[in-house]
Amino acid sequence: MPKPKANYKSYYEEKYFWVRPSSLGKLFAFCTICNKDFKIAYGGADDVNRHGQRVYHRKRCKELNDDQTDFTKILPHSHGKGSSILDIPKTDKTKSPRTIRPITLEIHKSETVGDIVPFSNHHTSVPVSENSFILPPNKLTKLVTSWLEEDCPNFDYAALAVGEKYDRAELWIKSPGIVSGIPFFDAVFQSLGCEVDWLVAEGTKIDSDLPKSIALVRGEARSILAGERVALNCMARCSGISTLAQRFIEKTKSLEWHGRIAGTRKTTPGFRLAEKYALIVGGADTHRYNLSSMVMLKDNHIWSAGNITNAVERVKFAAGFSVKVEVECRSLDEGVEAAESGADIIMFDNFSNEELHIAAAAVKEMYPSVMVEASGGITEDNLASYCGPHIDVISTSTLVQGYPAVDFSLKIVRN
Repeated sequence: MPKPKANYKSYYEEKYFWVRPSSLGKLFAFCTICNKDFKIAYGGADDVNRHGQRVYHRKRCKELNDDQTDFTKILPHSHGKGSSILDIPKTDKTKSPRTIRPITLEIHKSETVGDIVPFSNHHTSVPVSENSFILPPNKLTKLVTSWLEEDCPNFDYAALAVGEKYDRAELWIKSPGIVSGIPFFDAVFQSLGCEVDWLVAEGTKIDSDLPKSIALVRGEARSILAGERVALNCMARCSGISTLAQRFIEKTKSLEWHGRIAGTRKTTPGFRLAEKYALIVGGADTHRYNLSSMVMLKDNHIWSAGNITNAVERVKFAAGFSVKVEVECRSLDEGVEAAESGADIIMFDNFSNEELHIAAAAVKEMYPSVMVEASGGITEDNLASYCGPHIDVISTSTLVQGYPAVDFSLKIVRN
């Protein structure tokens, strides 16, 4: 964990009228505009400037300038720890109003203080993506720990060159794509004691003005560099999957097909959580996450069980009502047998386009509630031929195996 590099300085008050010492200690500052403490331990003046750029702070400043006659609001030069809107006494509104000098609010650019380097492109933090709420924190921590241990199992010799010097690095996106994988990027650097501020939201499509700076990482130089490759690998791969998934979705929408595009379980060992998450960011379906997510009876299951009916009956007894059963079928007859046996989803695998749509129509006519999935050899180029009125799901391994990675780089900010 990096050591804090900045304590509260009195000159902050000369530069920013709204900042005061915090009752939480010298590693924090208090904002009289927002009525809250904020951390300055790693950025000092830079953190104060960054707070002044945040959306809520600027909104509060605007509110103050719009109504200067309300004495319950903060005045520009209140003093003392924890001075806030709650500390200013109300006036008797029956008396003559006082003349109030309007407050002129300015957003100050930070200056170099010690080893703090200004980051002129940074304006405000971006809200956390709601998609990240589905990621189990304990699983994320374990994954990041294993990735970092793989990359540095013992000595990090290059760390001697930079030591514990406080530094900052910019994340640049260098090729067109959807920004994806932010929770994994954040988790890598948080585990190393660094902080990350984003300039774009996850899911943002960036295809112009490249290369483009999209995030700032702050912390000890050795920690930033220790997490660099692992974090970039996450972003490159997740962004590649999300970008390709979105292209698939856009193509099906242009055809007015209303089914689901799904990525298969043919994922990279140890990286499935990230790859499945990237499918969601791109708008695609994750299909089943693992063997426990849904029952899928493939040809080997059928051959071992003897026939489709036996296989379906056995698994439905154990799976119960809460787990769907899907059967991989090689012909229309197998599809009908699977539906009769109680399968919820019929997958027609490696069918020709003509055979696929004929079989799907026949199954839907007999069993309207059964879902039909098309799979096998589906790419971006031939996707349109698989979209039909009787196809509910199109699954493909291309989304998790055939995607081009998006190019990212992380560069230390130089004076």
